[in-house]
Amino acid sequence: MALSTKNGAVLLDKDGTLLENLPYNVDPQHMRLAPGAAAGLRQLATTGRRLVVISNQPGVAFGYFPETALGAVRDRLAQLFEQQGASLAGFFYCPHHPAGTLPRYAHACTCRKPHSGLLKRAARQFGFCLRHSWMVGDILDDIEAGRRVFCRTILVDCGNETEWRRTPRRIPDYIVGDLRMAARLIVREMQPRQATGIVAAGMVPR
Repeated sequence: MALSTKNGAVLLDKDGTLLENLPYNVDPQHMRLAPGAAAGLRQLATTGRRLVVISNQPGVAFGYFPETALGAVRDRLAQLFEQQGASLAGFFYCPHHPAGTLPRYAHACTCRKPHSGLLKRAARQFGFCLRHSWMVGDILDDIEAGRRVFCRTILVDCGNETEWRRTPRRIPDYIVGDLRMAARLIVREMQPRQATGIVAAGMVPR
């Protein structure tokens, strides 16, 4: 069956969702896909949707690495996508943190998740509709960022969310175990609705 894109995108958190979670890592040699992410990217590549990475990078604000180091991170992400037959449309990051040590970056902003500034920026740049898009992340800040702009949301529950501070904006549409399962769900939801009321094994709706 043909997939319907409806001018949407798939927005992916980086660390813990797409990559193994190595805090503040910007060394391309240590960037590895998380379990299930390779298969997930292969499935997402079939959808025809833009694949965009949305990431908080507070290590810049804390002086752990310069903002320029994120260029190599973007290049490595593109390589990892390409190895799975997928294409990275964009890498959008927030370098700020209110408690940062570098004054230039140490402030509140609208781009740091759970705010949705990065998602809006990506949508403006590529011209896709956020209401027809998916936000996939491993913590509830990712979910809130997506729900603020009416994306459908998937929480990859891999153990990285520890606070579980729930508000209406922090309840995902689905909870899955890895990106492979998230991609399978997205592909399924994009199919013409001939059968309803079916939830795939391991995919828990909210």
